[in-house]
Amino acid sequence: MDQQNVEKLFTQIDEMATAISEGLNITYLEGVTEALDILYQGQVFEDYPEKLQVDIRNKWLGFNKNHYENEEIRKAIQLATLKGMKGVTQQQHLLTPDAVATFIGFLTGKLTEFHEGSIRLFDPVCGSGNLLTAILNGTDKDIVPYGSEVDDSLIQLAVVQANLQKHNIEFFHQDSLQPFLLEPVDVVTADLPVGYYPDDAQAEKYELKAGEGHSYAHHLLIEQSLTYLKEGGYGIFVVPNFLFESDQAQQLQMYLRDHAHIIGMLQLPEDLFKKEKFARSVFIVQKKQEGTKPPKQALLVKLPSFSSPEKTSNVISQVNDWFSDYHSGKL
Repeated sequence: MDQQNVEKLFTQIDEMATAISEGLNITYLEGVTEALDILYQGQVFEDYPEKLQVDIRNKWLGFNKNHYENEEIRKAIQLATLKGMKGVTQQQHLLTPDAVATFIGFLTGKLTEFHEGSIRLFDPVCGSGNLLTAILNGTDKDIVPYGSEVDDSLIQLAVVQANLQKHNIEFFHQDSLQPFLLEPVDVVTADLPVGYYPDDAQAEKYELKAGEGHSYAHHLLIEQSLTYLKEGGYGIFVVPNFLFESDQAQQLQMYLRDHAHIIGMLQLPEDLFKKEKFARSVFIVQKKQEGTKPPKQALLVKLPSFSSPEKTSNVISQVNDWFSDYHSGKL
């Protein structure tokens, strides 16, 4: 990956998005989606004001997506998306940190190391598609990807991002706690939004519904993910560090005991988060299947800062050793 290419493409997307958002009186993030769609289509939309059409043709239509690697495209889009989300506080409008997305891709590869055939992978809260495309870019495995997102602007951004990176992803534009027309998958990955789910009537259909008041959306999404996992499949979730300390934690623990094996909990570096209360971990489970069992020793790791290559390398080496023992049946 060439960082100069990332910066060059970001500048192009940024300038286009700014011009489009001002010309059409839309948000910058919507302008990013429009700009990416134009770059993908290779032509300006005819319903744009004439001056805007001329500006885009004269300044920005020299783009050739074949000149860029997928990761260069993803990172440039990520920078533009981060700019568009600046100051936004809604959990669903936050990007998975790049180092975390890469690490989840690594874990996905380790968990499916000996999987035969294609791997069906689903992200039920895919947002702009950053985590999903990071996983696809970081593997040579045959992955059949699916993503779901309820937010209009984010699902549109996810679609054009996938198109530019030439990923054939099937997207669902819906509330991810509603039923899906989806066959069970091998892996679910999700950076879970933390908070209450407002639809109490829909929450009533879940085992993890709250006894009173609103249910936790992140709990319900774990249950929904297990519903759409094949028996023996894996769930990889980015969760709050306080997951098992909340007022509904005991209910979650009982549910997991009945339906899943806990494979591991990896605490992410604290310097990734502005405040300790926002700190997150990667939580790995396996859906129960006849003949499966939990590891004798779960993968419990506190990750050092990703800015410390030597310490990170040592921990990754330990994680690799753990997976070798796990797959060989020693654990």
